[in-house]
Amino acid sequence: MTTKLGVAVLSFAHGHAAIYCDRLATYDDVRLTACWDNDAPRGAAMAARYGMRYSPHLEDALDDPNVQAVIVACETHRHAEMTVAAAAAGKHILCQKPMALTLADCDRMIAAVESAGVKFMMAFQMRHDPSNQKIKQLIEEGAVGRISLVRRRHCIPVLLNEAFIHGPTRWHLDPEKNLGMFMDDAVHAADFLHWILGYPMSVMAEIGNTVTDVAPDDTGVAIYRYASGAMAVLVNSSVALAGENTCEVYGDQGVIIQNHDDLVSTNVALPPHPIALKLYRRGETSWQDLNIPIPASHAERIAAVPRAFMDCILQDREPPATARDGRVAVEMVLAAYRSAQEGRRVRFPLQA
Repeated sequence: MTTKLGVAVLSFAHGHAAIYCDRLATYDDVRLTACWDNDAPRGAAMAARYGMRYSPHLEDALDDPNVQAVIVACETHRHAEMTVAAAAAGKHILCQKPMALTLADCDRMIAAVESAGVKFMMAFQMRHDPSNQKIKQLIEEGAVGRISLVRRRHCIPVLLNEAFIHGPTRWHLDPEKNLGMFMDDAVHAADFLHWILGYPMSVMAEIGNTVTDVAPDDTGVAIYRYASGAMAVLVNSSVALAGENTCEVYGDQGVIIQNHDDLVSTNVALPPHPIALKLYRRGETSWQDLNIPIPASHAERIAAVPRAFMDCILQDREPPATARDGRVAVEMVLAAYRSAQEGRRVRFPLQA
């Protein structure tokens, strides 16, 4: 390329924005150009760190002809506002998860980006992880046959971290800005299940506080049922100190076991000879190590997101996780909340 793709960051409220910028700064086809943040000291400091121009006025970033794409990393309840404005300005959009807190806001975002004809990608790092990509490939190839059960655990320890609770990330604890920690983090696993299994038929769930009371919830378990008959168990906790086994796929012809694929299982020392992904096929006598490398940290997985976003723009490709994918993940989590609140099975599509 003779010119670089100009990128603006719309808020550094979410910590992943800095990880994206760290990686984007290494690309020779991208230029970090502008930054808006309603927290002026934070915005100015991050702009200086990455050599961007900071402004407290959103229109300064969106009206800049040198900006072709934006990263929406503000508080979740403002994602729709930022996306609609960015789409109207003709900017391509990378949106932090979850897409929004209501399906109405998701629909506003979908309408805006489709009307404007801009690219929109959800920042679901699970889709860019080689281990998860291999799981999807194996399922599509029929390696495990007909699936009976999938269990996906996705956990973090943040509600046991005083710096998270009392620091600049404390907005995550506000139900108006983030709804709950299950919404904030289980949405990753919901998207993973949608990615490998498709759209579910129903869900039953329990979500609430178990060992903390600083956020609306700290732990949740949801059981999704699919038209094929398969069940999927989503386990999410914000009070998990450590972990290992992250995903299990059980089929009538094989089994896939994945380890060390979330924050709590890579932020502690790995055991001797760790195996990220292994496969057992019916009739065999041993497991097959699929030789997938384990990232040195969870941040490496997160940092895989911006390259895919840039490539979908520069190569005019469909984003790996679209706005409609983002809506399904929100719908799956909102339905789980309703099930937990009402003590009943909730069917899809979710009714208002």
